[in-house]
Amino acid sequence: MKILVIGSGGREHALVWKINQSSRANKVYVAPGNAGTYKIAENVEIKADDLEGLLAFAKKKSIDLTVVGPEVPLALGIVDLFEENGLKIFGPNKASAKIEASKSFAKELMKKYNIPTAKYEVFSDFSEAKKYLETIKFPQVIKADGLAAGKGVLIVNDYNEAMEALTIIMKDEKFGQAGNEVVIEEFLVGHEISLLAFADGKTIVPMNTAQDHKKIFDGNKGPNTGGMGAYSPAKLISEDDLDFAINKVLKKTFNALKDEGITYKGVLYAGLMLTEQGPKVLEFNCRFGDPETQVLLPRLETDLVEIMENCIGGNLNDIDIEWSDNYAICVVLASKGYPNSYKKGYVITGIGKAKLVFHAGTKISDGSIVTNGGRVLGVMGVNINLEQALDQVYEDAKKIDFEGKYYRNDIAKEAL
Repeated sequence: MKILVIGSGGREHALVWKINQSSRANKVYVAPGNAGTYKIAENVEIKADDLEGLLAFAKKKSIDLTVVGPEVPLALGIVDLFEENGLKIFGPNKASAKIEASKSFAKELMKKYNIPTAKYEVFSDFSEAKKYLETIKFPQVIKADGLAAGKGVLIVNDYNEAMEALTIIMKDEKFGQAGNEVVIEEFLVGHEISLLAFADGKTIVPMNTAQDHKKIFDGNKGPNTGGMGAYSPAKLISEDDLDFAINKVLKKTFNALKDEGITYKGVLYAGLMLTEQGPKVLEFNCRFGDPETQVLLPRLETDLVEIMENCIGGNLNDIDIEWSDNYAICVVLASKGYPNSYKKGYVITGIGKAKLVFHAGTKISDGSIVTNGGRVLGVMGVNINLEQALDQVYEDAKKIDFEGKYYRNDIAKEAL
């Protein structure tokens, strides 16, 4: 099979790495890819949001399967476009992708079908939102309604911080049109867990658990990022909470979408907070998580291409999805200044000394691998023993160097 993977981050490098292990994969293309995918596939200079360019390429090369990594092309309707042109593509259609593309849509769906989530209100008018802030207790969470690359969620501890966040989103338009509407919701306390599932329109099959670390600094301090590291399986969720999350969140949401006339195929991702009242939904995503993908795929023992084909064909029940007992840990090496402004173009050394590294914000320049994003690399530790996996990942993180390198020192530590 000729396979096209869309995207350029750590998630896409992990997808290509896993797809290459399939006996069905003969040739893999990545659009646009990064310095890591360059070594194991053929990078194609087409941006992930250039739907017509991607379609033309897929037709020209007679691509057998397209795999969509990021949320933007899904929200723009790439699946609908490819299917209209008779091409096989893995990911949810535009109507399904609204579960991530519009936080207000997701919240209204949860409210209607009694799916546990934080109490909230939605505002499209700045002065109405301001009035509401004068009536509530803090802390609260203010979210840009649309897609903001994981950065449109601001935790506010008092009225002044809330007004600042509201101004940034709605007046300064830091997140563009994504901030035309805001969701203001109660701040949930607990441990955050990611639970992803494969879906084929009829059936939903949960993957193993993972825990992301979204804050920039150790001890979960500082602003939110796209994710500074993750590990799998998540040790902090009980069997009872996991059972609740599968049945009362994932399956219930999947069936709610069905009842709304939406056939969901691809990956459904639930970001959960384990509160004292049980698991509650923080957010839904319509695709593989980043960096959750980096810790889930090294533990997946079933052929990923086969799973994707079964999702597209509506026969997910025909395949047994198996996972290894290993722990997988990903520590993100970031650029100094991320998630705010940072410089690019610094030469990276020492990658070859580490066992397994997934590239995120990298590119080739004058024969060298250089930084090209906020999250630069995902260093991996995989071992049956959690402590040994941790030792390995942090040992390898020290071997890699670039100017302004920063990483958290406490990824997966609370699992000990």
